[in-house]
Amino acid sequence: MDASQSSRRQFLKVFGTAAVVGSLAPEVWAKPKTTSLTILHTNDVHSRLEPFPMDGSRNAGRGGIVRRATLIEQIRNEQPNVLLFDAGDIFQGTPYFNVYKGEPEILAMNRMGYDGGTIGNHDFDGGMDNMVTQFGKAAFPFLIANYDFKNTAMNGRTEPYRVFKKDGLRIGVFGLGIQPEGLITKELYRETRYLDPIEVGNEVAATLRNDKKCDYVICLSHLGYQYNDKTVSDRVFASRSRNIDLIIGGHTHTFLDAPVNVLNQDGLPVLINQVGFAGIYLGRIDLMFERGKAKMATEGKAVDVKS
Repeated sequence: MDASQSSRRQFLKVFGTAAVVGSLAPEVWAKPKTTSLTILHTNDVHSRLEPFPMDGSRNAGRGGIVRRATLIEQIRNEQPNVLLFDAGDIFQGTPYFNVYKGEPEILAMNRMGYDGGTIGNHDFDGGMDNMVTQFGKAAFPFLIANYDFKNTAMNGRTEPYRVFKKDGLRIGVFGLGIQPEGLITKELYRETRYLDPIEVGNEVAATLRNDKKCDYVICLSHLGYQYNDKTVSDRVFASRSRNIDLIIGGHTHTFLDAPVNVLNQDGLPVLINQVGFAGIYLGRIDLMFERGKAKMATEGKAVDVKS
């Protein structure tokens, strides 16, 4: 074998090896892409714009929108992908609502950059015309899938769901409200039709998962965490659900130190979280997504809103 043949064979050997390595590099050598997502949430704030007074009570000095806004800004500066939601009962509970009918609450949420909220029973307390007025000032959507507002002033002013996009992730979010009858005065909710939350919730979740190709599905619920009777609660809904990953709850003012797991109809875990009332806590759930693999909740906790 002459020198030219030897060089040619060596070239082909090296080139061939490089070609194989190069063709495998994207699948074999590249690390799977991971994406973090932080979910922040509140519920049953009830017009508590200022901290509780320093009167020696259990919640003295806690809460307040200024402290919450500072905390949210700090988390956004630390985390690349953050979504902020509310699970209803924004209104009623302090003189601010009695005087201003919900305007400062909505404007404060705008300043804090809420991404979405759902409707609680006390959000009807100023009447439907007031809901139209105050919700119309919101820079974020009100998501509610099981209230049919067709014959009311609220018709067309809410959305059943919305898909949020964060760093390649598709996060589907929808809302569910509690039965108005027997809880809200008829003249306040008028011709609003209440639809079965389990049936509607599963239909919307299937749409988000299958049609909208969402990586993660969240329900903003004002059904309540748990009851001693057959009333549909977050725990009951979770056990009879499909395609839902997280339920952010409200109504019962339940304080959970960390999210609770309930198995759905397919034996898969559904996270449920709720953080009391009056904005004394900010719920936080940190998620990590890896392409081609299941999502994981790395941490969930209630962050105390205090000085």
